[in-house]
Amino acid sequence: MLLVPYDPLWPLEYAAEADRIAHACDDLPIRLEHIGSTAVPGLGARPVIDIAVGIPPNVKRHEYFAALRQLGYEHRGTDGVPGRDYFVRGSPRSHHIHLVSWSSDLWNEWLLFRDYLRANPDASREYDGLKRELSATFADEPRKYTEAKGGFVRAALRHARGDG
Repeated sequence: MLLVPYDPLWPLEYAAEADRIAHACDDLPIRLEHIGSTAVPGLGARPVIDIAVGIPPNVKRHEYFAALRQLGYEHRGTDGVPGRDYFVRGSPRSHHIHLVSWSSDLWNEWLLFRDYLRANPDASREYDGLKRELSATFADEPRKYTEAKGGFVRAALRHARGDG
């Protein structure tokens, strides 16, 4: 699993792709957010832009699927995350889209975690170190890598909520 140092171009790549998505979803209600490690200044990451596409609860998703397919995204189902539709683009992979209700716990947790890391450089550095260690341990096992980060993520969310 390739982790690279933070690239200041990542926010610009997100903004360009968010514009494409907004245009493709022209009349559909959406909220777009840059999430994941590429959204946190200074944090190393896999060089893939993660985009949360928030949609109203209980809306029919097929119109969104069609718009995203026109942009070259491939739908991968939930990919093990209930409530999410997952899309990928690029070879090598350059973008992920996580389509969820903007009132879902997933949406709220993604933004809370991102904002917590942005506001807490010590936590961001700790997370960066953990990710580097885990990427070496689970180089060919991305699911195990993600699972192994879970304890840190849960603790950070507790801190962000003031619970811990």
